[in-house]
Amino acid sequence: MGYIDRMISQKARYALRALLYLAVRGDGAPVQIAEIAESEKIPRKFLEAILLELKKTGIVRSHRGRSGGYSLGRSPKEISFADVLRVTDGPLALSPCVSVMAYRKCDDCFEETVCAIRKALLAARDATAEILESRNLATAAAQLRRSGAL
Repeated sequence: MGYIDRMISQKARYALRALLYLAVRGDGAPVQIAEIAESEKIPRKFLEAILLELKKTGIVRSHRGRSGGYSLGRSPKEISFADVLRVTDGPLALSPCVSVMAYRKCDDCFEETVCAIRKALLAARDATAEILESRNLATAAAQLRRSGAL
């Protein structure tokens, strides 16, 4: 994904929905992919790929066997929306020159220290990161339970 197209991807939406499904259950027991896919209306093959990617970063854990499936790899309080979006969509920054995870100087930049565009994008990155890092699966799951949207 390039720095120009910065809406969150369908992959990120599916990842968040699947993780929220696991968080809302709250029991930590493994859930089969088919159950998550059916409940959240996510194409199974796409969900398999997403969960495999989330597994590599420890956000989810896989369990083998007849009663196997996926569970959260950490407490829902420890999984922020920013964590998930960074895995699925890459850096939160709108430009590589303000990225913490994937910094690089812009190809057409004359001087970063005085670039007004960079300063604005840096402020946007900081605000976005602050909001998304403060939102976690536990809080979102609690909101879903309270709203009765389950």
